[in-house]
Amino acid sequence: MDILLSIPFLVFLPMAISIIILSPLFTSNEIIIRRFTKSVCGFHFLYSLFMLLFFNSANPYESQISFFGLDWVQSLGIKFGFQIDNISMILVVLTSFIFFIASISSKFNIRKNHKFYYSMLLLLMSAILGIFTSNDMFLFFLFWELEMIPAYFLIGTNWGNNLTLEDEENAKKSAVKFVLYTFLGSMFMLLGILLLHYYSFISSGLLSAKFSDIVLNDIPHKIQLFITVCLLIGFGVKLPIVPLHTWLPDAHTNAVTPISMVLAGILLKTGGYGIYKFNYSTMPEAFNMVTPVLAILAIINIIYIAFVTYAQKDIKRIVAYSSISNMGLVLLGLCTVNHIGLSASVFHMVSHGLVTCGLFMIAGIVYLRYKNRDINTLGGIASQMPRLYGFAVLIVLASIGVPFFAPFISEILTIIGALNSDFSEVVKYAGILALPLLIMSSCYMLKFLHNGFFGKSSVENVNDISIHEFVVLGSILAGLLLFGLCPNTILSIIG
Repeated sequence: MDILLSIPFLVFLPMAISIIILSPLFTSNEIIIRRFTKSVCGFHFLYSLFMLLFFNSANPYESQISFFGLDWVQSLGIKFGFQIDNISMILVVLTSFIFFIASISSKFNIRKNHKFYYSMLLLLMSAILGIFTSNDMFLFFLFWELEMIPAYFLIGTNWGNNLTLEDEENAKKSAVKFVLYTFLGSMFMLLGILLLHYYSFISSGLLSAKFSDIVLNDIPHKIQLFITVCLLIGFGVKLPIVPLHTWLPDAHTNAVTPISMVLAGILLKTGGYGIYKFNYSTMPEAFNMVTPVLAILAIINIIYIAFVTYAQKDIKRIVAYSSISNMGLVLLGLCTVNHIGLSASVFHMVSHGLVTCGLFMIAGIVYLRYKNRDINTLGGIASQMPRLYGFAVLIVLASIGVPFFAPFISEILTIIGALNSDFSEVVKYAGILALPLLIMSSCYMLKFLHNGFFGKSSVENVNDISIHEFVVLGSILAGLLLFGLCPNTILSIIG
């Protein structure tokens, strides 16, 4: 069985298929490329479920690739090593699922450059999987930087969905903004990794970049604190943490629907996972020192961005800003530094990933039919598209934390974890202040639902959702209900 459960196969299969699709020898037929990519993503999702089925938290999956019998950079103790533990196993399955539904939803959103689009989509998938499975700090950073390349092209390229010249220019600007923000954060992150690698060697005499080999005993607290801040800046850009968030609304608004689903559904989670992997697990003492500040930033994310979200008119910007607000809950869960908070943080990564994919899918369907995303001028969708309206009501209810849906569990666990935090009174107060999120999220999401779906429409003869769109929305809704009714399906894996 161990022969079939391969981390390198899981990570590099999408990259290999990406190279094949981009090859001149591969067909340029749109239908074949799309179906081939969907088949690969579907197989990958089943393979990730297969690995989850045989996953044992006491004996996590590990793998290492050597080059002619040598480590990657042997003189510096840098290895091409992978590991899948409890939390990364959950995020790997979530990644595979989101890319699968994104490949399905691409049918109506991508009109040209199919070879390039699907190859970049699969390359991005490999990069994100590499982030979640890396067991070496420098390998983690390699995949972190690799992810920028396909993301830049996916955000900034015109995929033939009838964009105006202004829309094309905005998309290119958003892609550049994304790269600049990520690259700036990466500079701080690399500095933190280099310092951590150096001082760990000074402390232990062991030259290794493997996470489990990091030794902090003799590193001065001021140095640990500086390294922690550097890493938090890098991860805070991707999470994102206010004020490092301004790239996200533009990127989401100007990207096509499947890419918006990937960006909000899984790319943001790489920031939360990085904080968990480096700060929370590897440098716990220094992380405990900064939790009060992070808890305050988490509350700013939750409350301030909720007000900003309510002021938006573009339905994609509403969903984009709501993602920033919800990522504040992920950060707050980590700040509790207890098992309940960590479970809540991971659970909310999953539940928010599903919700935001559903909301962006709905926004994309509306734009395809009406060529309009302004909720002040939209209307009448409920009467013209009753099936879409039904899905919209249920997914909006899930997003505001109604019981029986997954976000309800993660929000309640986050608040309980914060109230039980033993490290700082600030975290407890932050848990109390996070309660208004339930009310504030209801305000902007119900505004989105009421203004967009009721009233009169100026457009006639609009078709309801297709089979592809029904499958995507139905799969998302099924996941939200499954994890809301049976939360132990995730909590038991976290352990």
